[in-house]
Amino acid sequence: MIQDGAVLIRDGILVEVGPSRRVENLAQARGAIEINAAGRVVMPGFIDAHTHLAFPPAGIHAEDSSAAVRAVHTATRQRLEIRTRAYIDAMARHGTTTAEVKTGCGLDAGAEAKLLRVLGALRDEPLELIPSFLLRLPGGLNGGSLQAIEWVVAELLPKIRRRGVSYFADLAWDCNPALLACFDRYMGAARQLGFGLKIHADGESPGAAVGLGAQHHVASIDHMEHATASLAAQVAQAAIITTLLPSGPFSGDGREAPARALIDAGGAVALGSNFNPHDSPMFSMQTVMALACGRLGMSVEEAICAATINGAHALGCADRVGSLEPGKTADLLVLNAGHYGDLEHSLGTNLVHLTMKRGKFIYKEGEVAPLETNDFAPHR
Repeated sequence: MIQDGAVLIRDGILVEVGPSRRVENLAQARGAIEINAAGRVVMPGFIDAHTHLAFPPAGIHAEDSSAAVRAVHTATRQRLEIRTRAYIDAMARHGTTTAEVKTGCGLDAGAEAKLLRVLGALRDEPLELIPSFLLRLPGGLNGGSLQAIEWVVAELLPKIRRRGVSYFADLAWDCNPALLACFDRYMGAARQLGFGLKIHADGESPGAAVGLGAQHHVASIDHMEHATASLAAQVAQAAIITTLLPSGPFSGDGREAPARALIDAGGAVALGSNFNPHDSPMFSMQTVMALACGRLGMSVEEAICAATINGAHALGCADRVGSLEPGKTADLLVLNAGHYGDLEHSLGTNLVHLTMKRGKFIYKEGEVAPLETNDFAPHR
């Protein structure tokens, strides 16, 4: 906390952070444009570490993979961009400046390539998007899982890597012991290709997922609603970041991830919205943080860390975003709040006054325009 603080920004980079009196007297600050944030909180932009912005399309459940893939094939690239941009703009209005985006069109290379082209076109407008390829093996492979994995390893992953868009290779965990060798093969191959690794552990019995994650040095394990307190201690000991999704129970079975056990064991926790246009249309990280405090037992300080610097570490970009430090990108928020503690109670509200990305404002709070008298037609 810096009371009466200031930041000095040049060419989109934070040059200095400190008390206003000191920053204003720097030679580098002469001639600078002043933005008055008196009485407001200035803080890092939110990092949404887990979203399904791109797939599946709206109106189609994630489990109906074939219908979702058909929808991607039949939609034009322009239509997909317009729909995705609308979600991104809503996130920017609520303070998100960096977001992870999962694709994962089953075993369909054409649909995957189409979505990656869409994300490539939207990558820096206005948010920074960090795409992840999510491998979700379809049901009913009848023993063909190993063959499917070999195709993904030999054909799909190298194509995705050559496009240079996806940063992470994610894995939808299945506790079936027969699939462990397949998952190990997939993660080993992805790691050799240079992908960062994640595990999407939203099902029962995630213990083996933690073991595999530790073996392959994953950046994060997400969901973990079925984790026990002892498993939480193992995650913390393995130094794996856990990305928690407090809005998940609204569309799931109501189970909550053991946030308190993870944090008390020394684990690092990040937060994500789990945005999915079909069953989890949550794009406000403020609401996610309020839910983390109210449902997961996190303090507001822990929730802020989880939604900023820890989220940046979970996405491999903490060297440039996630905190207000000299040398980092000027991604910040100005809140309509006199104290950061107000974020604990921002369920369903928007405290963002300004959102800045790379030193430029991408959202400014607008005024509500009053209606003219003649706009009201008399009732008859």
